[in-house]
Amino acid sequence: MGSTVKKIALLSGGGDCPGLNAVIRTITKTAISKYGYEVIGFVYGYRGLYHNNYVELTEESVEDIYKEGGTILYSSNKDNLFDYLVDDGHGGKVKKDVSDVAVENLKKDGVDVLVILGGDGTLTSARDFSRKGVNVIGVPKTMDNDLASTDVTYGFISAMSVGTEFIDRLQTTAKSHHRVICCELMGRDAGWITLYAGLAGNAGVCLIPEIPFTIENVAKAIKKRDEMGLPYTVVAVAEGAKYADGTKVIGKIVEDSPDPVRYSGLAAKVADDLEKVIPNHEVRSVNPGHIIRGGDITAYDRILSIRYGVAAVELINEGKFGNVVTINGDKMGYTSLEEVIGAAKIGQQKHVDPNGELVKAAKAIGISFGDE
Repeated sequence: MGSTVKKIALLSGGGDCPGLNAVIRTITKTAISKYGYEVIGFVYGYRGLYHNNYVELTEESVEDIYKEGGTILYSSNKDNLFDYLVDDGHGGKVKKDVSDVAVENLKKDGVDVLVILGGDGTLTSARDFSRKGVNVIGVPKTMDNDLASTDVTYGFISAMSVGTEFIDRLQTTAKSHHRVICCELMGRDAGWITLYAGLAGNAGVCLIPEIPFTIENVAKAIKKRDEMGLPYTVVAVAEGAKYADGTKVIGKIVEDSPDPVRYSGLAAKVADDLEKVIPNHEVRSVNPGHIIRGGDITAYDRILSIRYGVAAVELINEGKFGNVVTINGDKMGYTSLEEVIGAAKIGQQKHVDPNGELVKAAKAIGISFGDE
């Protein structure tokens, strides 16, 4: 099958993620050096595909991007070509299916295979292009680590490591001033980043989406630490965690995004609520936000990105289109786009098990989840 492929194209969509550049580098180098494919990259995700805006990718141009965060192809999390905002001809805007334009651009450019690096929203469009006859390979991208079909996604370890560093640094100032400091970490509706960073950074409390909490229980955990001679606490707060009554904190709604809800501000609310019930402590909050996405990536993610990238090119060579690269155990594999997106649409993302070994381990060493 590989002999019939002459040219492949890459694009990255959705939020940026540590490891994207490393995957782009690996796919480019493997495609060129092992199989002699020509490689191009559409810029700004699907928007670039619609406007036929691309750059040539060479071994030389990608050589030194192996450790850089972000993506040299840039990205957008708003451009769904099956429901795209275009001019209506009367000074306004209207949403329209412009996917046929993208398909024609691929044909015009002589692209045989489109490799798409993205999360649920980006891969949903990948599935839809596959249904239109485009040869598609998906490479899952989410630092949230919430994709059910694969054990670990590139970028997660890097993001978790930065989150751990934040908690480590907050420990010293919390201890020095006998403060309670709430640190908000990304992760959407999955608590993996916060749980791992909380464990590694020895947070006194971890608040994650999978375990609803009450302020009273958090305050009880802080009081217990006080009584143990630890008059300070760092509270690791997942942005998508919720109170026992279901309350979540939404920063804003981005109407033209496939995933319009943006979480932000929960740590600040938790800090305000705590200060009312633990008057003997000053309570502060910090929100590193997008900082955990950037900078150099860990050695683990560099290697994982190489494995994902090589596996993607091998799927191209074998003609196994319409699939997403996965890793299960220590073995690279693949799952159909239909299965991956189908699971996501019915809410089968990979979540922290509230009764699982990691949560039990955390509770065994005294970490509270605000649930008891």
